[in-house]
Amino acid sequence: MAMGSRDYQDLDETPEAVASTTATLAENAAHLARALTATPYPGS
Repeated sequence: MAMGSRDYQDLDETPEAVASTTATLAENAAHLARALTATPYPGS
């Protein structure tokens, strides 16, 4: 297991690095969804 034996759900509070990474991931996913809605991937 890459992260060891601690699960995200087991944390008492979310570390800033994790919260920041999660927010960036959500922003990137939303951006990709908007881009694909505007210009669908070829062949779909």
